[in-house]
Amino acid sequence: MNGNGFGRLFQVTTYGESHGDAMGVTVSGCPAGLELSEEDIQGDLDRRKPGQSMITTSRGEPDEVEIHSGIQDGYTTGTPIGMTIQNKDARSGKYEPFITAPRPSHGDFTYSAKFGTRNWGGGGRSSARETVNWVAAGAIAKKILETEGVRVKAHVNQIGDIEAPDVSFEEILEHSEENEVRCAHPETAAEMREAIDQYQEAGDSIGGSIYFEAQGVPRGLGAPRFDSVTARLGQALMSVPAATAFELGLGKEAREYTGKDRNDDWEFEDGEPTPAENDHGGIQGGITSGEPIYGELTLHAPTSIPKEQTTVDWETGEEKTAQVVGRHDPVLPPRGVPVVEAMINLTLLDFMLLGGRINPDRLDGDVGEYDTDYHPSSPENDPEDAETRVE
Repeated sequence: MNGNGFGRLFQVTTYGESHGDAMGVTVSGCPAGLELSEEDIQGDLDRRKPGQSMITTSRGEPDEVEIHSGIQDGYTTGTPIGMTIQNKDARSGKYEPFITAPRPSHGDFTYSAKFGTRNWGGGGRSSARETVNWVAAGAIAKKILETEGVRVKAHVNQIGDIEAPDVSFEEILEHSEENEVRCAHPETAAEMREAIDQYQEAGDSIGGSIYFEAQGVPRGLGAPRFDSVTARLGQALMSVPAATAFELGLGKEAREYTGKDRNDDWEFEDGEPTPAENDHGGIQGGITSGEPIYGELTLHAPTSIPKEQTTVDWETGEEKTAQVVGRHDPVLPPRGVPVVEAMINLTLLDFMLLGGRINPDRLDGDVGEYDTDYHPSSPENDPEDAETRVE
């Protein structure tokens, strides 16, 4: 099975199944000299983890990350960073009815058809459980980007037919984590929560969308055509489980605009050519313009629902009723917000490294300098440190 890696210079490779022993990720290409601890990563994992509210799955996973390599005395060394997150609360019994009777609109049948077998517990490798790895890697990318003044934030802007009004980046920063829906408009968040409860009580689920924005992205990142920022952001975000549509700037509304209306005139601002507006979403010709990158990702309704559906069992030849009664989210965008942020952070950092904006070997950029603040010191040179002194 290929397709488990992401990125060019900042490379992420993941492993693990939903009900396996653990999830894991290796990050290659992280520059040396980044102060990094498990606490730096845990905050975003806590935002993604299950069981955090009544509108998420009740699966009780603490999602505590362990770093096994790539760190010395609290700083990255430039070597691969290996991380694991243990699966603590897997219960596979409820998935036994679907081993040879695939759940509707899941990856059950297609995985079996491709490989001739599959890990069926909790959806195995196709489960959104795997995104815990993406968020762990994304937290590292986020910390590096913040040193360069780049900030990425997202919020839930629509659930079903309930849509939030436009909000500013500052409002997203301030309000998106104040409610369980992760919508930065409090009044709309309350409506969304009520609607989610109704779908959940009916044994059903509902789709929605996530608005994202990246500020501080320098101009000149990306390459035309297949390595454009648009193309690679699209690949990153359409990899998110349940993604059905990726939009940038005006998105699908652009089909209603004339060329004159959509085009962003140029003007001088502090002596610099600057687009008068930003309908292009921060990217022109596949290359960043220096304006904020913004857009939207649509996620369909969760497919695991208690409502009765129909399937067939290829082992018995019978048509069966399928009721998925395990622990599942009734809606995906609230826990999808940190996943979307992670994939954007990973993509933008990769472009920053590829474009030479950040030294891929070391964050301080002091090529050839070996006596750094983050280099380990020999205990032999510290007579006060009796516990670690080499005898």
